[in-house]
Amino acid sequence: MTKTLLAIHGGAGTLLKSEMSPEKEAAYLAALNAALLAGNTVLASGGSALEAVEIAVRSMEDSPLFNAGKGSVFTATGEHEMDASIMNGKDRMAGAVAGVRGIKNPVSLARKVMEKTEHVLLAGKGAEDFAKEIGEPFESEAYFHDELRYKQWQMVKGTDTVKLDHDLNPEKKLGTVGAVALDKQGNIAAATSTGGMTNKRYGRVGDSPIIGSGTYARNETCAVSCTGSGEFFLRGVVAYEVSALIEFKGLSLQGACDEVIQKRLLELGGDGGLIALDRNGDHALVFNTEGMYRGFIKEGEKASVSIYGS
Repeated sequence: MTKTLLAIHGGAGTLLKSEMSPEKEAAYLAALNAALLAGNTVLASGGSALEAVEIAVRSMEDSPLFNAGKGSVFTATGEHEMDASIMNGKDRMAGAVAGVRGIKNPVSLARKVMEKTEHVLLAGKGAEDFAKEIGEPFESEAYFHDELRYKQWQMVKGTDTVKLDHDLNPEKKLGTVGAVALDKQGNIAAATSTGGMTNKRYGRVGDSPIIGSGTYARNETCAVSCTGSGEFFLRGVVAYEVSALIEFKGLSLQGACDEVIQKRLLELGGDGGLIALDRNGDHALVFNTEGMYRGFIKEGEKASVSIYGS
C-alpha cells in the first residue's frame, strides 16, 4: 500500500518572527498541528484523501486564527462571505461554494455540492438554500465575530480599501486555508477555504472556490491548494498550471511549483504560495512571501509545522 501524506497551509504573507509574540506563534503552531492530526487520523485508519482534506480544512475553519469559517473577515457591510472548494484526484470530481453566509464549514458544503448535485459551483443564496435543504449546519453572526477582524474592518470601513489578511497591517499576510492528501489507495485530493478580503464589496470572489485556480487534483499529476492575492491566481490559473507543467513539460512537482510561484505569478505581480503533492509521495510547500503557515506529515514520520521562510 502507498504511504500516506498530508500537507496543509493557513495563509501566506509578511510573516516575521520579530513581529509575532511567543504566545501567538505557539497558538498558530498548535492549530496547524491540530489540523494535521485531524487529517492524518483519517488517513491512518484507511480513510480517503478526500475525507482527509475535508477534515483538515474543517479543523482550520473552526479556529478563529485563520481567515476561513469561524475566523472569516468582515465585508463592507459587516457580514461574512465565505468561499471553498474540494476536488478528488481519482475522478476529477469537484465541488465549490462562493459568497455563502452563516455556513459553519464551507468546505463540507463544497463536498456536498460535488456529491449531491450535478453541479460544481453554487453561489450566494442558492448555495445557502441548498445547505438548508440537506441540513448543513449554520451559525449565527455572533459565531463569526472576532474582535481582531472587527478592528481591522473598522480601520477601512466606509472606504474603497480592501485588505487581504486578518492582521491590522494590510500587508501582513494573505488569508486562506487548504489541504492536500495522499491516501493508502494511492489517490490524492485537495481542498481550499477562505473568508476572502476585509471590506470586500460587490460579491467579490477570489481563486479559492475556482477549480483550476485555487484548487486542483488529478491522480496522474498532483494535488494543489493555493493562498495569496486571488485575482492574480485567477489570471494565472495557478493550480492547474502546476499540473500542466508536470503533464506536458515533464517537470518535477517541485520544479513545477517553483516555476509557477517564483516566476510566472511574480511576472503577473502576484504574491502568495501553494502546497502540492503527488502519488509518488513527493510534496512541495512553496511561497514568494516572507512566510506561510504550513505543515506536513508523512506516514511513519513526525509532523512538521512552520511559519517563516527558511
